[in-house]
Amino acid sequence: MINSASELEFSKEEIKNELSRLTSLTHTEKSGSKERSVMCLNEKNGYQDIVYMKAANIFQGIRIEKAPDKVLIKYGSEPVLALPDFEDENCQRLSYELAFSALKYQDILESILIDSCFYPNVSIPVALTSLVVVMLYDFQDRKFESRLLSDEEESISEVQEVENLLNSFKTKLAAALARCRIKHDALSIYQILPETVRKQEQRASTLPLYAWVNTCKISPEVVCDDLKKGGYTKVRSAFDLECKSFCMDQHCSDVLIFPSHLKSELLNIELCTDYKLLFQDKSRSLAVHSVKTLLNMDDDILLVNMGSWYTVAHMSTLTNQSTSKIYVCGIKSQTKESELKNLFTNMGCKNIELLHENFTDIEAKDQRLQKVKVILLLPRCSGLGVSNPIEFILNENEDAELLKDHSQGSIAKDKLNVLAEQQYKQLKHAMQFNKVQAIVYCTCSVYPEENEVVVKKALELGVEGNNKIQPYRLSPPVLPLCSVKEIRSSIDKFFKVEPSEITNGCFLAVLTRERDPSETVSVKDVLARAAAKGLLDGIELAKTSKKEKKKKKSKTSLVKTSINESMSSQIKIAEFLNRELRPRVNPSETLTTKASPPQKNTNQTTSIPPQKKTGKTPPNAVMKNMPSTSKASERQMSTIRPRPEDKMIALKPVEIVLPPVMMSYNGSQANKTQIPAHYFYRWIGGKAGGSIAPSSSKKLEKPKENLPSSAVRHPQPWL
Repeated sequence: MINSASELEFSKEEIKNELSRLTSLTHTEKSGSKERSVMCLNEKNGYQDIVYMKAANIFQGIRIEKAPDKVLIKYGSEPVLALPDFEDENCQRLSYELAFSALKYQDILESILIDSCFYPNVSIPVALTSLVVVMLYDFQDRKFESRLLSDEEESISEVQEVENLLNSFKTKLAAALARCRIKHDALSIYQILPETVRKQEQRASTLPLYAWVNTCKISPEVVCDDLKKGGYTKVRSAFDLECKSFCMDQHCSDVLIFPSHLKSELLNIELCTDYKLLFQDKSRSLAVHSVKTLLNMDDDILLVNMGSWYTVAHMSTLTNQSTSKIYVCGIKSQTKESELKNLFTNMGCKNIELLHENFTDIEAKDQRLQKVKVILLLPRCSGLGVSNPIEFILNENEDAELLKDHSQGSIAKDKLNVLAEQQYKQLKHAMQFNKVQAIVYCTCSVYPEENEVVVKKALELGVEGNNKIQPYRLSPPVLPLCSVKEIRSSIDKFFKVEPSEITNGCFLAVLTRERDPSETVSVKDVLARAAAKGLLDGIELAKTSKKEKKKKKSKTSLVKTSINESMSSQIKIAEFLNRELRPRVNPSETLTTKASPPQKNTNQTTSIPPQKKTGKTPPNAVMKNMPSTSKASERQMSTIRPRPEDKMIALKPVEIVLPPVMMSYNGSQANKTQIPAHYFYRWIGGKAGGSIAPSSSKKLEKPKENLPSSAVRHPQPWL
């Protein structure tokens, strides 16, 4: 093993050969049968001047500042050059990628500049140091080959000056890079990076694209059909993605997954240009779907810290456009408000309201938010669960400061505490809203300090100074559990997705307010929530009848209505008893009856099985064994007598107190009905008709097999 750079003497040719083989920062990662690689070095011809300047400005704002005793080179405090905002999305992405790469290798690039004697031999303004570092990274990434310039490209003098200086130190810079690699005993400087950073890059290279369907314009089924017509193949899962293929997400029914290399192609198809298919990180889709399951029919929603406006639009597509409103806070600029309204109109979202105030400045008793029942809180977090931080920053409008932590693979303890305190403050403020019934808390962090600790701390302390508000409790999110890790996390009532090769990391917690025992929930809300959870697929909710909407005008009408309803129920009960308690006909007689035409002779009777009589039953014996009622009802019950002309029992509408539960025996006693009062009543046929006779609890014993029961079998006799 080589221990020091002094043991080797490199010629120019040896340096070039060594660098061609070993100093490439391109890393090829293999996973199973798949092999993905970054763009080869010989295909790189450098960037446009504007990209170098933009990347230098980004690097200047996110570079790692060192202690005074460890500073190798000095940087300026102002941007390298004032430039207009990005107009081209591709230029913006390239600038962030170049700045992030330079940030990851900042220590190595600075040591190369010192070791090659570039500093302090070169006299260059301190303000251009960031530009030097950024261009040095790209220079060695191209194996110190010259950049190919286009005649149509607009040149920037500062970029041309730095490029000429680096070319003049080409050999010395290459030698310094080789010595750095040897010092760390690494085949390439990529292997010098922390392991967490290398794993993050590997996941980013395989991470697929997630897109949700705008159901205000098109259904997921139609999108799938259009993709198939366009030559795309539908596969079962994200692990099967290759070439032109896609699949449905397992957690969200309106989310599709594509291979990452198809993004530039997909962005140009009609589905994307017409806002029918929109690309966004899956964690945001999980959040809005968790909110959907908590909503009733007319509930409003408050969204906090919306980085991407696509999250607002996605939430809108999952709600009722005519009855629910979605409030978004923190829109300061009138220009921004106008742009967002135009965007939401083009996407078909009509129920979005924009608020100018920050969330923490809005009072809990704000009259505009009295119908808000659910708050979706997406606080600013470390974001270390994200594998591709650049895409996350650009799509979610996050701060570029996230790149500083991602370049190191961890976050400083003091910064983590500051973020956790901000998250706790916002969560506590959300719990102050009296009318709100649920809060969905979502981050892209892997640190418990930003996740479980914040939520549990807020729940323990509760709402300060207001004992009348019902407290919150943890509720598991209503999402499918598709892995063992998700099932384990659900035990603690949290939903966690670990960073992997197919998805970014995500943490989700649902806080629901404990229901006030004095409050009642309407049937309409129960059905709406069941429909939101997918429990009523294919079943349409019945509309409220006009009778239910009418209010009773006076006490007289109330009394009349109650009397009519009571009489109606008594008549129905009498008809039921008249029908169900007739003696059962023999099977042979039943067949004869079906074969012969019906007769109107009411004197015809059916055979009744012989019953053992223990003696005459007093008329009032039944009333002694039945549950106690009023005297009037006793007199009415005692007047019931069978009519001799039709040999059946005719009952008058009377007040009958029925037992709350009716149970039937199995086996040979299945034809008898048990009353919980430990008495069994049956009809006994006679010459004059039938009469009711009680049987004591002893008569509930199993009857003989050869004696058929006279009671009629009915699965639910009193319903």
